[in-house]
Amino acid sequence: GVPKRNDVVGVIEVLISLCGVLCWVKQIEKRDSVLTSKQQIDRLLRPGSSYFNLNPFEVLQIDPEATDEELKKRFRALSILVHPDKNQDDPDRAQLAFEAVDKAYKNLLEPEQKKRAVDVIQAGREYVEHNMKEKKKQLKKDGKPQFVEEDDPEMFRQAVYKQTMKLFAELEIKRKEREAKDMHERKRAREEEIETAEKAKREREWQKNFEETRDGRVDSWRSFQAGKGKAKKEKKPRSFLKPPKVKMEQRE
Repeated sequence: GVPKRNDVVGVIEVLISLCGVLCWVKQIEKRDSVLTSKQQIDRLLRPGSSYFNLNPFEVLQIDPEATDEELKKRFRALSILVHPDKNQDDPDRAQLAFEAVDKAYKNLLEPEQKKRAVDVIQAGREYVEHNMKEKKKQLKKDGKPQFVEEDDPEMFRQAVYKQTMKLFAELEIKRKEREAKDMHERKRAREEEIETAEKAKREREWQKNFEETRDGRVDSWRSFQAGKGKAKKEKKPRSFLKPPKVKMEQRE
């Protein structure tokens, strides 16, 4: 079944918090880009990966502003690291990691998919910036220093990362909901189509049977009518005994 939006967003928040602060800083991203094969497989299959890997830039560890050439170069390097042939001691997990990398790369090769991913990241950034402004307005109203934790670049990146993951998760939930709805509609339409076809088949069979037995029914009717007429002709009129007339005696 499709998970509820609030549940998934809550899970994402927990998973993100478990990752720790270092998940979001640029220095760690650079370090991660040279992880060993096993470390990359572990990263791509870590708990919550089904949602973390919704962000193709996160999967490939590449900046959204990277050129196509940089994207291709990164894909080649990462796909070699996690390829099952290079990880024969753990081919099943390597295959899953490779599929995640391949899917992310193909998504970013598709202009519409890439634009959608960039838009989600941008929306996450704008959301955080808006929240920062609202917080500062409230602080100003309360007469307090207008400083929020997101003013720190590292904390800002964390906030954007969290919000971006929430947005990717929500979009995936909506996609699954649409998919489930479409599947239900297709199933219902198919059932109606089958029912209509079966009804038409029954009507054709009834019509065919009606046509094939028409001559027999006509002959039976004619025989019945002929027998009825003959019975009328052979019927003799009933005779009734008339009582004798009684003569009245004449009186002298």
